[in-house]
Amino acid sequence: YFLATRPAFLAVTLVGCCIGLASAHSDRVGLSLVAAVATISLALIAHAAINVLNDYYDALNGTDAINTERVFPFTGGSRFIQNGVLSSRQTLVYGAMLMAIVALGGLWLMSISHARLLYFGLAGIFIGWAYSAPPFKLNSRGLGELCVWAGFALITVGADFVQRGAWSWRPLAAAASYALLVTNILYMNQFPDRSADALSGKRHWVVRLQPQYARWGYVLIAALAYGWLIGAIALGRLPAATAIALLAALLSARAARDLLRWAQQPAKLASAIKLTIAAAISHGMLLSASLLLSPN
Repeated sequence: YFLATRPAFLAVTLVGCCIGLASAHSDRVGLSLVAAVATISLALIAHAAINVLNDYYDALNGTDAINTERVFPFTGGSRFIQNGVLSSRQTLVYGAMLMAIVALGGLWLMSISHARLLYFGLAGIFIGWAYSAPPFKLNSRGLGELCVWAGFALITVGADFVQRGAWSWRPLAAAASYALLVTNILYMNQFPDRSADALSGKRHWVVRLQPQYARWGYVLIAALAYGWLIGAIALGRLPAATAIALLAALLSARAARDLLRWAQQPAKLASAIKLTIAAAISHGMLLSASLLLSPN
């Protein structure tokens, strides 16, 4: 059951929470350890639930069953249903149980933080569910990248809100670049899954565009991420010290180079996928550290 949540990918949620906590600290908000631990725990369980439900809905539409080009262990889902580890029903029930834990925990977190936290929770759960589930199937409609960006921005903004108890633009300024780099993990992973996704009706942008055109989307998203950070610093929304997070651009550039070369041979993209994950996590960790060390 633990492995069914695809735990290796949960690190991006942990880092997103850390950015939110660091954002609150940088504005001299006193951090509550209990609230911080609860926030991180619930965010991780929510991400786990979304991964499990994604496996269920991808089994329902047949994507994972016909995927012969996946790059293990990064793309193509956990394959627990296809390999008989869990049945479709067990997977659905498990995902629903995890979501129920998040809902109950979220109500408790609201009681020690602020009632408006409900809006963040509802938005996050809806985005995670509607990403794969009918009738919305947002990823199949070309909205998957927007869902991932919004979902991870919400994680950071929500973690800040729990501590601050009020809205602030700072966590959004800090979250946007990181959320874009997490979006590029999804974007990169769609290249090995492209053929299976096309056959099952998942019309995301990597399917809609030919690989020689779709590959430039990765470059665009990365450029937007680092450009956002530069702009936020220039406008005084983030401290100058956060510029250190631009170092992750070296990893993104190497991944982009590999994708531009191998977009039509996805079996060769394992290194590019690893570099994309490393770029997002290192960017987020450097952002968190620089915010923690540069309070207003």
